[in-house]
Amino acid sequence: MNRVFNFSAGPSMLPLPVLEKAQKELLNYQDSGMSVMELSHRSGWFSDIISEADQLLRELLQIPDNYKVLFLQGGASQQFAMVPMNLMVNSGKADFVHTGSWSKKAIKEAERFGEVRVIASSEDENFTYIPKVDSSMIDPEADYVHITTNNTIEGTAFSEIPDTGDVPLVADMSSNILSEEIDVSKFGVIYAGAQKNIGPAGLTVVIIREDLIGKAPDSCPAMLNYKTFSDSDSLYNTPPTFSIYMAKLVFEWLKGLGGLPEMERINREKAQLLYDYLETSELFDSPVKKDSRSMMNIPFIIPDKELDGVFIDEAKQAGFETLKGHRSVGGMRASIYNAMPLQGVKQLVAFMEEFEGKNK
Repeated sequence: MNRVFNFSAGPSMLPLPVLEKAQKELLNYQDSGMSVMELSHRSGWFSDIISEADQLLRELLQIPDNYKVLFLQGGASQQFAMVPMNLMVNSGKADFVHTGSWSKKAIKEAERFGEVRVIASSEDENFTYIPKVDSSMIDPEADYVHITTNNTIEGTAFSEIPDTGDVPLVADMSSNILSEEIDVSKFGVIYAGAQKNIGPAGLTVVIIREDLIGKAPDSCPAMLNYKTFSDSDSLYNTPPTFSIYMAKLVFEWLKGLGGLPEMERINREKAQLLYDYLETSELFDSPVKKDSRSMMNIPFIIPDKELDGVFIDEAKQAGFETLKGHRSVGGMRASIYNAMPLQGVKQLVAFMEEFEGKNK
């Protein structure tokens, strides 16, 4: 079997043991005579799957009892609307930290539902850093403060979570959830598309404090109301059953690895390896300020842009897939999510050193 090292920003690599277990169970899940994809979401088999996924995620993230885990669809893009529809209901105001392409979309969507204020932005330097945020910047009447904890396109990440006081903090964690230990109690809502660190595309996980559920107006459609899914344990309608099953397998893999403390250690080692090389390289460079660098998405550039295509083509031939940078920023980008093994980063660095030797 010829597996490549897939550095895609998403959908991304899945752990090989997870794929192998899914393959083994694909035709006949636990002697049911059916694939997971064929199981009724009302069956006992699937009830066990979604309950175990909930419990494993709670264990991994140490989610407090006063939070609900919801398994939804629609991606982070649907949450850009769902959050204000459910939370922007008291003052009708929300504060945002603008750190790139995804926060821009979240801001634009929230403006449909109320008054949006950008309290900090890194747009002045092309989103190459995370702006400082302190409590004095926050409107105490705001219904929530929104941040994007990791920016896949720009390669930046929050190293410290802002203290928002009594104002609920909402976080788009699509690209760094489960990559390191976090204190869930600092957040009112965490949402994440699955296709980076959780599982296949099609699933969205929402972790929401219970007191923030049930605030949506009567005009809010049932499928966009958190209460609908909280009351039904995410089974109001047919959920993305196979994606939830795959997420459960990923959660099991993470637990077996040693949980988030061990995953964070591995991720830091992987990122440090690549950043250390970029620091010493005479050909490649990192456009991101050191104190704002992401562990998950590492963009890098070559001053001679004509070499970009050569590098990407030769990397592909060497078994390194999807290293082209996002169309909005160019260059290259290595996304090294949880499933990317340390060996993949080591081999990428070795390839980059070889390429540099030929193209100085």
